[in-house]
Amino acid sequence: MINNTLGIGIQGIQDGMAGMENAARKIARAGADGPQGTAEGAGNLAEPLIELNLYERSVEASAQVVKTADETLGTLLDIKA
Repeated sequence: MINNTLGIGIQGIQDGMAGMENAARKIARAGADGPQGTAEGAGNLAEPLIELNLYERSVEASAQVVKTADETLGTLLDIKA
């Protein structure tokens, strides 16, 4: 069960990192393609910035899952020893 939890946490981290990379690409593209200093250019950045923030929180949550599973496994090993 702990292996499954670790796997879910690691997959969440990987998915979040991929999402962050995609959002960062959108931000870079909007900065290069959009007219700078205009409302249109700012509108192109709003959604990817929000996505970047959401994926960051997702990675943090998944890392906490991995940390908790690791601590639980350590506690079980200590009890067993």
